[in-house]
Amino acid sequence: MDGEPLDMQALTELTETSAVPGYEDRVRDYVVDALEDSVDRVRTDAMGNVVGTLEGESDYSVAVAAHMDEVGFMVSHVRGSDDGFGFLELDALGGWDARVLKAQRVTIHAEDGDIPGIIGSPPPHTLDDETREKTPEVDDIYVDTGLRTDDLEDRVSVGDLVTMEQTTKRVGETVTGKALDDRVCLFAALEAARRIDDPTATIHFCATVQEEVGLRGARALGVDVDPDLAIALDVTVANDVPGFSAGEHVTELGEGAAIKLKDSSVITNPKVHRRLRDVADEEGIDYQYEILPAGGTDTGGFQFSAGAKPVGAISIPTRYLHTVTETAHVEDITSTIELLTAFLESEDGTYDYTL
Repeated sequence: MDGEPLDMQALTELTETSAVPGYEDRVRDYVVDALEDSVDRVRTDAMGNVVGTLEGESDYSVAVAAHMDEVGFMVSHVRGSDDGFGFLELDALGGWDARVLKAQRVTIHAEDGDIPGIIGSPPPHTLDDETREKTPEVDDIYVDTGLRTDDLEDRVSVGDLVTMEQTTKRVGETVTGKALDDRVCLFAALEAARRIDDPTATIHFCATVQEEVGLRGARALGVDVDPDLAIALDVTVANDVPGFSAGEHVTELGEGAAIKLKDSSVITNPKVHRRLRDVADEEGIDYQYEILPAGGTDTGGFQFSAGAKPVGAISIPTRYLHTVTETAHVEDITSTIELLTAFLESEDGTYDYTL
C-alpha cells in the first residue's frame, strides 16, 4: 500500500524533545498544538494526559493511546568538595540497563535553563580485574557537568530532571535516536488523527503520561474516558540482529506493523487482533504478529481500569530499546499509521468483540 511520505521533521522534533515520567510538559505542548488542527476538542487532566476527541456519528467510542514519557532520571544529590568540581547523583525514572549509560551525554533540566553533562566512565587503564568484571548498576553512575561545586549547587537542585542527549537521524532504511519509545507511536497517532475525517465512531486520541513507571496515565484514562474499545500503540522488541536466534527476534524490522497478541501486562482480545489482521489484509498493509515475553503497555492499563472492555494493540518493531540509539524501519512506521487509520475509519460500533 503506497502511503504518504514520512514527515521526518515532525518525528525528529517529537523524539528530540525531552519529557520524563510526570514531567511531560514539553511534549504535551506539542501534542495539544498538533491535535487542535485535527480534532473537535482537546483537554488535559490533572495528571497531564491529553485527550483529543474527534466526534463520530454514533455514541460508540474508541480510545487510541500512546505515551509521551521517556525513561530518564531525577537528581538525587549534588556532591563535591568545597574547592573542587561537583557531580550529580541520579534516581532512575523508568527501566535502565546501566551498561548503556557509561560515557553518554545528558541534559540537566534546571529551573533556569538546560545544562549539558556527561555520565562519567573511568578509563580501562585504571580498572582492576574485579572492577572490570563487576556488573554495572544504575545507582553507580554520576554526572560530570564541568562546574565547580558551589556553582553547581547554585544552578542545580535535587529533583531537577535529566535526559539523554541524542539527535534523530535517518540511517539507511531506518530512523534512529532517543525516545522512539514511544514518540514514534505518538507520531503515528497524530498522523492518523490528521488523516481521518467524519468517522462513524467517536475517537479519543490519548497521549498518556507515566507509562514507563507503571501505565499510570492509561489507568486513569480508562476510568475518565471509559471507551467501548481501546487500542494502544507502543514500540516492541526487535532482536533481529547478530547474537540472537530467530526464535528470540520477537519482531523483525521491515516486516510491517506488529499486531500484539500478548505481553506481560495483557492478552489482547482475539476478535480485536483478528479484525486488525483482516483490515491489514483488505488494505494490503504489511503486518506481523507480536508475542512479547516481558514488558507491558498502555493496553494493559486500559484493560485494568475500563472494566470488561475489548482491547488491542499495534506495535512498531524497534531495535535497542531503552538506549539512545533506538531504531525503527521507516516502512513499519508507515504501515502502523495506515493500519491504525484504516481500522479507525472502519470502526462503526457494530463489531461484536464479546467472547
